[in-house]
Amino acid sequence: MPGWNEVFSEIERASNPFKAIRQKYLVALADKLGKNVIAYYSGWLQKPSIMNVGIEEVDKNAFMSMVHKMDREKGLALILHTPGGDLCACESIVAYLKMMFQNDITMIVPQIAMSAGTLMCCAGKEIYMGKQSSLGPIDPQFNGIPAQGILEEFERAKSDVKKDITTSQVWAPILSKYHPSFLGECEKAIEMSTDICKRWLQENMLSNEENKEEKAEHITQELSSHENSKTHARRFDIQKCKEIGLKIIDLEKRDVSGKDELQDLVLTIHHAYMHTFSSTNAVKIVENNLGVDLTTRIR
Repeated sequence: MPGWNEVFSEIERASNPFKAIRQKYLVALADKLGKNVIAYYSGWLQKPSIMNVGIEEVDKNAFMSMVHKMDREKGLALILHTPGGDLCACESIVAYLKMMFQNDITMIVPQIAMSAGTLMCCAGKEIYMGKQSSLGPIDPQFNGIPAQGILEEFERAKSDVKKDITTSQVWAPILSKYHPSFLGECEKAIEMSTDICKRWLQENMLSNEENKEEKAEHITQELSSHENSKTHARRFDIQKCKEIGLKIIDLEKRDVSGKDELQDLVLTIHHAYMHTFSSTNAVKIVENNLGVDLTTRIR
């Protein structure tokens, strides 16, 4: 399979270049896996200042368009490259896909699926990752501030003031920025995220495992602990994901002929999307192997 430069050369030669090349290799991947393929790609790395590149409720319409006319008995391979997004939208989209494909959903992460993207991966029966692939923490954020961090800060303020009342003068300006019920919202967001993660893991990836409740609890704790991850931007590589108990399949795993064709296919598709974002005004693409695509563009 072609690498980065070869993909770009092929794009330059095509009449309808970017989609034609993406389609060529999406079809090849569908044939290789014997599954329907949907690619969900965000261009946030190429266009970091653009808004609405994450997972949002409007994406559900895109997924509905992708699933239309698919043979659902084949199951689904979902390629994810996303910084994350809205938790409720993620839950809604996954619920739809699980109903459409009866949990026969394989996740593929060529490079990065963070936050709600990681949570979405936990709904699959398995996750294909390469040495270059990463997942990330699933702890909820409020305008980029971790909900767990807010609760930790509040507990620290209570402790400091209890020990020395004069510290209230330091903490008062900070705590005054919290609106009524804000701490409760943080607690509920954390509870919702962890509950969803544990439930999805038990329903699919861990469904045939002994002690699946305990294993789901451990994985969820590892993915959701802000205290452990330190920052929401933390990357969990393939080895870390295996260690915490996720069912990971190596993209580099060679087939019976000794070739790593799957790795080549997935990375070729990934290169094609990266070239698309770098060279066009596209900021998000949802596309399937049947030729259907919905592209969000900068106006």
